[in-house]
Amino acid sequence: MSLFAILVLPLFAALVSWLPLGRRLAPAATLGISVITLILAVTSALRVAGGAPVVALRNWLELDGLGALVLVLVAVVAATAALFSWGYIAREPDARHLRRYYANYNLFVWAMLTVPLLVEPALVWTAVELTTIFGVYLVAFDDTPEAVEAAWKYSILTIMGGAVALLGFIVLYPATRLGDAPFTWAGLVVLAPKVSAHLLISAFVLILVGFGAKTGLVPLHTWLPDAHSQAPSPICALLSGVKTTVVLYVILRMLPILNASGRIDVDRWAVVVGLISVGIAAFLILQVTDYKRLFAFSTVEHMGIILTAAGLGGASAHYGAVYQILNHALTKSFCFFAAGSVLLAVKTRQIADVRGLLRTSPATGAALLFGGIAIAGAPPLAVFLSEFSILRAGVAARQYLATGLLAAFVVIAFFGILGHLNRMVFGQPAPGADGAAVRLPLSCGVTLVLAGAPIVVLGVYMPPPLHRLLEAAAQSLAR
Repeated sequence: MSLFAILVLPLFAALVSWLPLGRRLAPAATLGISVITLILAVTSALRVAGGAPVVALRNWLELDGLGALVLVLVAVVAATAALFSWGYIAREPDARHLRRYYANYNLFVWAMLTVPLLVEPALVWTAVELTTIFGVYLVAFDDTPEAVEAAWKYSILTIMGGAVALLGFIVLYPATRLGDAPFTWAGLVVLAPKVSAHLLISAFVLILVGFGAKTGLVPLHTWLPDAHSQAPSPICALLSGVKTTVVLYVILRMLPILNASGRIDVDRWAVVVGLISVGIAAFLILQVTDYKRLFAFSTVEHMGIILTAAGLGGASAHYGAVYQILNHALTKSFCFFAAGSVLLAVKTRQIADVRGLLRTSPATGAALLFGGIAIAGAPPLAVFLSEFSILRAGVAARQYLATGLLAAFVVIAFFGILGHLNRMVFGQPAPGADGAAVRLPLSCGVTLVLAGAPIVVLGVYMPPPLHRLLEAAAQSLAR
């Protein structure tokens, strides 16, 4: 029943948010239902981590380790983004526009929650496309020419990618005629040895290209920095923290299917595509001029790291991949909350226009610095541990070239991020700058504390239930 409730609650929140019953009802309903959804998601994930199956409708609505991990991350980021939105979007003077924001917000979250719950690939494709449809309005929320252009770019590139991915699933569907297994992720693993290698490769390439556009893999990433620079910061936290991860989750589901055939070296494909994304993103980070775009290119980098880790093969690399998924979602969402707080304080996204942030607005400066250090992979924070585990797994697997390139690109991105943030946070403020007069909304400040706490805790302690969930998720990537 909990899986059905997770699917129904955001739809109810969207309906309530749309009703003209006052400005406070929509944010309150969104936050309250997001918290309830989070509790249900964590409860279901704990059952999966404990080894108990979670099945609502067999072969339709089920939850395994990888799905449970992604489900919890979507619920966590959705709850914190709802809290951040309360104060951040309160500046919107048009009550009807505000209600539209929260209605689309809940529909967007609902579509993302649906993806890991469904096990039938055609329905998963439909859910992924719904995330695009509901996300377009949110990207264009500020209704500026730049925001509208970013929304058009986002919709055109990702919808075209969805059409290409659909061809991949259509190519894959005839596999069901080769046995009694259903058209599900697990069923395709069973059928894979009987399917033509050429058919599997064709399907995978189409899905990789199509959904790679939605994930932000290079060279199909061009919409991502534009959308992230123009969308409201809580929406950026969802887009970058979990929306890209949700789509990458579908690509990762294809790896055990192709590996099960025993005739296709799909891991090499994953490593090459992943390293290209990490490398290009690392050098783009060096020349970025907008701090929201800085974190957007960091997302491209992290999607590449996860795909590379999944392609390195072996239990340790798979564990590192899902560990990176966890840490990326938590840390990147915090980064955009921090970036939104900075935007409220200084009213500009340009890195060159922000100096001495710790002097003019200490809270936002400290949050931005912490987020940058965390997402860059500085020890002893969470991202450092997951990236180190991936590099260690690569060395253990004797993948020296891939591991060396990955390490080099990660180091370049590390110094690029910290170089930009150093100029923003430290030093003398620009003449006439005075961010101290801007008071951060209470909900935004509370969000920064709540979202930052897990990043610190996971750097020094791994709760046993979470460790078991990561092990279950890693097993889902195995052959």
